[in-house]
Amino acid sequence: MNWSADGWWLHARWVESPNFGPRPDGAGVSLVVIHNISLPPGDFGGPHVEQFFTNRLDAAAHPYFATIAEVEVSAHFFIRRDGEVIQFVSADDRAWHAGQSIWQGRENCNDFSIGIELEGSDDTPFTFEQYESLKDLLGAVDKRYPIQAIAGHADVAPGRKTDPGPHFEWAAIRHEFPRWQFSESAR
Repeated sequence: MNWSADGWWLHARWVESPNFGPRPDGAGVSLVVIHNISLPPGDFGGPHVEQFFTNRLDAAAHPYFATIAEVEVSAHFFIRRDGEVIQFVSADDRAWHAGQSIWQGRENCNDFSIGIELEGSDDTPFTFEQYESLKDLLGAVDKRYPIQAIAGHADVAPGRKTDPGPHFEWAAIRHEFPRWQFSESAR
């Protein structure tokens, strides 16, 4: 068994975020949204993403943090550069990762998606370890939920977001999950 009864992946380290809510009745989970994040931008390996997703980011620790410290966001999963997977929100619940978004005419992607953040930036390639962990996680998600599609944050929030960026290797994921629909930018 790879999952707890209430949507926590047993192969992740669990750090509960207060930034979540219930999915709307009948919403289901059919989409995965891939993101990238680093805090401060371009810096990897520190505790700041965890702090940000749990509303504990010190606004005085870096000038950039003052601009985001009051923002309440989360993702279901965060994959560090070394491949460690951290889960912040039960996959059965609605994480606050996509914001104002739309996928195939359906608004509010948070309602029906799993949000996965990769530690990175638009201008940095992701690591082999991250792709290996991502494939394992996606396989587990696919077994638990009726996933139909995968998209980047830029695909569900065009003009507003750019992640996961041009270095994300969609082909590696497409090869592993050929039945999923991929966004135009991922083809």
